[in-house]
Amino acid sequence: INAEYMGRIAVGCFKMSKTLASYLGSVRSSLQAALCLENFGSQLVERHNKPEIEVLGCKELILQPLLICRNANERVLIESSINSVRVSIAIKQADEIEKILVKKFMRFLMMRAENFFVLRRKPIQGYDISFLITNFHTESMYKHKLVDFVIQFMEDIDKEISEMKLMVNARARICAQHYLANF
Repeated sequence: INAEYMGRIAVGCFKMSKTLASYLGSVRSSLQAALCLENFGSQLVERHNKPEIEVLGCKELILQPLLICRNANERVLIESSINSVRVSIAIKQADEIEKILVKKFMRFLMMRAENFFVLRRKPIQGYDISFLITNFHTESMYKHKLVDFVIQFMEDIDKEISEMKLMVNARARICAQHYLANF
């Protein structure tokens, strides 16, 4: 999938910007490359199969982390190992309202992490949300659907935060009008 194709994708009436399309295209191709996972037992404990990216038991099983940045505030960290991939996402937060909305919305999602299967309960420090994809997920689910889920999440979260910000501002405007009408 090239950037020109991604730029032409329209979601409803919203057309993706070229920078967003190239950013999501880079994340998509990097995730597709990183999701070549295999079943690998622990080298330290017999009959244990833990995600090596979480355990950090053997350095030779961990690949170099990949950081993809759209700007200083929007970035994705992809950490790969032989049997797991951790995807950490920092969401755009332009002002205090967006910071509060992102924090509350991510907390809401992480409290329901068991419903998402690949969502971690606690994000990596410096990021807003993290996903952990193991070899068991890639064996039981389609890899391209996992990648599509992460990309769709990244697209939708920006829209959700923008809509929530607009609703908060509209409600604040109405409250201010009613309050100031008394004077």
